[in-house]
Amino acid sequence: MPLYDCMLLVKPLVTKEAMAELAARVARRAYQRNGVVTEVKSFGSINLAYGIKKLDGRHFKGQLMQLTMMVPPSFTQELHYLNKEDRLLRWLVVKHRDAVYGVEFINEDDRKHELSYFRFRTKDDSSDADEYDADSDDYEYEVDEEVTE
Repeated sequence: MPLYDCMLLVKPLVTKEAMAELAARVARRAYQRNGVVTEVKSFGSINLAYGIKKLDGRHFKGQLMQLTMMVPPSFTQELHYLNKEDRLLRWLVVKHRDAVYGVEFINEDDRKHELSYFRFRTKDDSSDADEYDADSDDYEYEVDEEVTE
């Protein structure tokens, strides 16, 4: 399952208990879909770059909370119930691009020195380089084949 961040921007006067209840509702929905909440962060009160207009006025401050979770990709469509939540100013779900999880996470130390597979040499060292090459590249890279057993 992919790793997602769910950012919740809550109105400034909402209590910590209400924010925790809102995060618990999202987490409960993730658990129902066999997901796992891996981290919950609260960034506290923040000043917004522009006011967000809601029925009770324009808000220039908010409270930001982040939930990191592993959920199925279809889970993001299920969060549209948050649009009707009157305590929220905005919400956003972002997928982690280079997240390493599962079996790949266990073998992460094996790829620690990936750049060591490249050998560095200049064009002057190569015997097959053409003197009149139109490219202005001064350096070339060779890749050593890695033997996997």
